[in-house]
Amino acid sequence: MKTLKTIMNSRLFSVLLLCALCVSCNPQDKDLTPPEILPVGEMASPLNCQEFPCGGFIPFTYAFSDDHELGSFNLEVHSNADHHTHSTEAEDCHHEGEHEDEHEPVNPWIFNQDYAIPSGKTYYEADFRIPIPQDVDPGEYHFMIRVTDASGWQQIRSVSIGLVEAE
Repeated sequence: MKTLKTIMNSRLFSVLLLCALCVSCNPQDKDLTPPEILPVGEMASPLNCQEFPCGGFIPFTYAFSDDHELGSFNLEVHSNADHHTHSTEAEDCHHEGEHEDEHEPVNPWIFNQDYAIPSGKTYYEADFRIPIPQDVDPGEYHFMIRVTDASGWQQIRSVSIGLVEAE
């Protein structure tokens, strides 16, 4: 004979299982697609192989889109003196004054910043300028863009940029 506790546990388990099935079977409530990184209007910045002067700035102009809700984005700039790849759009650009051989950077620029996107947004335009320190190594760099939606899906775009001595 079943005890009252066993019957209640069994019913509780059945209710929880039914709730879980209802939630998991409703594809309209599930976010199954990663967000997108888009140009704003007809122009995006930075683009592959663009050059920027040390001590200047990088204009950042991209939009982010998601079918449910955006979360945040991250921008990272790091040296590509070793000519590594990220398997996205980044090309190996040979910038003015750059040697063909790999070299050890002396004072590479490293930039890594997270940005919040206001909650409830499915489209967000980011348009601002990132200052480049004057005393960093010129050469090839990767500019990484990562956008994450509210469900945790992520999209990454990497472009190669060059830093050159200011004139």
